[in-house]
Amino acid sequence: MRHDLMEILVCPLCKGDLQLTVEKEEGAEILDGKLYCAACNETFPIEEGIPNLLPPDLRD
Repeated sequence: MRHDLMEILVCPLCKGDLQLTVEKEEGAEILDGKLYCAACNETFPIEEGIPNLLPPDLRD
């Protein structure tokens, strides 16, 4: 996932703003991290460069 994607991403549950926490980055790509929505208190993981924006009950 690239940093500029943050300009268009919103929380899939409430459409609120997401806060990015980067755990691993390689060049311009975020490989691991988290997206957090303060409005609905939900966290979405970023794994291997892919943000998982599925609602919590639909994740593995």
